[in-house]
Amino acid sequence: MDFILSVIDAINTALWDYALLFLLCGTGIYFTIRLKFIQVRKFTEGFRRLFGGLKLNGKKAGADGMSSFQALTTAIAAQVGTGNIAGAATAIVSGGPGAIFWMWVSAFFGMATIFAEAVLAQKYKTTVEGEVTGGPIYYIRAAFQGKLGKFLAVFFSIAVILALGFMGNMVQSNSIGVAMESAFGVPAVAAGVVVAIIAGFIFLGGVKRIAWVTEKIVPFMALFYIVGCVIILCMNYAAVGEAFRQIFVMAFAPQSVAGGVMGITVQKAMRFGVARGLFSNEAGMGSTPHAHAMAKVKKPQDQGIMAMMGVFIDTFIILTLTALVILTSGVLSSGKTGTELAQAAFHASFGYAGDVFIAVCIFFFAFSTIVGWYFFGQTNVKALFGKKAVKVYALLVVVFVVVGSAQQVDLVWNLSDMFNGLMVIPNLLGLLALSSIVVKLAQDRDNTRLTSEHFEDNTERRETTND
Repeated sequence: MDFILSVIDAINTALWDYALLFLLCGTGIYFTIRLKFIQVRKFTEGFRRLFGGLKLNGKKAGADGMSSFQALTTAIAAQVGTGNIAGAATAIVSGGPGAIFWMWVSAFFGMATIFAEAVLAQKYKTTVEGEVTGGPIYYIRAAFQGKLGKFLAVFFSIAVILALGFMGNMVQSNSIGVAMESAFGVPAVAAGVVVAIIAGFIFLGGVKRIAWVTEKIVPFMALFYIVGCVIILCMNYAAVGEAFRQIFVMAFAPQSVAGGVMGITVQKAMRFGVARGLFSNEAGMGSTPHAHAMAKVKKPQDQGIMAMMGVFIDTFIILTLTALVILTSGVLSSGKTGTELAQAAFHASFGYAGDVFIAVCIFFFAFSTIVGWYFFGQTNVKALFGKKAVKVYALLVVVFVVVGSAQQVDLVWNLSDMFNGLMVIPNLLGLLALSSIVVKLAQDRDNTRLTSEHFEDNTERRETTND
């Protein structure tokens, strides 16, 4: 067992510490340049679409898909998980406060990548047994014809099912079990059973119920966490300026800040910041396109713009707030890391209420991720084995949720990381192979809008002249 763990750990190190950092960031930079900094040009429009679609009683999802907002909340449900609490803490401990700056950089370029993912998911979505579906498995097949395309698509799908549907959801349920036991004394396995029952009820309701749940939970959980963080930052307002100074200075000169963690280098700050950021917002990983493919929009590009908001909310808001709370609470030197460090930060300001606050947030973050990851896996199960296999898959996920809540098995955790990394490769290959189509669709949208605005301007001028 130790040998297997060491091999998997070596693979994860090679993937996440080296190969994927260059591949994911490189892809983001490539699309940023080719799409003429679309994350900047379309940012205002993205926010307008986000708040314009914010309806808790919006259109019902069904076999023909979801609303654009429901697709986004389903994607965010998966993006905003326990990594938003533990990830920021781990990045700061391992890479210093400067890691947060590099987390922002990776997220900025990741917004262009996720735009491409959502556009292609929309472009190549299809109907399977009367239900709209889509995701990387379909645009990978379109990018590579013949046996290569089939192999890459199947490889991707199997990796998603294992990494997210099974092992990933064990990780999330374990986080819930630990949080409930430490904060309320509820046995972890009991919490796992309750989560599994609720999740199973949602799973069996299909796309309609998943969309209904995520559009209710995601805005609430995000607002709840943001308010809690803002209150702490108001309490620690005198330290906020210093926290930002550490983030920017230590991104380039880690040892220049007094009290900084010894041994931190620029390379470490970049490595841990980029890795944690990409792992959290999932840009380029091929997970969120499953949700964005379901959106009912006029043009694929419309959902691409909406998808960018998911990365912004995940990294620039949620992860950043977590980091600022940790840096302003004076707990960085406690020797703790991950969720424990975040808990210590909230405890420093709220006392026992801080422990309860984090436990509640972890529950919602992890539970919403379970729902989102289940849905991503379901799409691939349906593509590989047909609609009849979905119920079997749902049952297995429920079992894995219960088992995961009761015990943390290092092998499962490491395998989840490994398959998460492996699924990125065929997805990025598909994105790069179809990059010209992404660029064309983005240009078509810009041209259409310019033509529309030109027509409206001419109409107004004629009406003014007639008057």
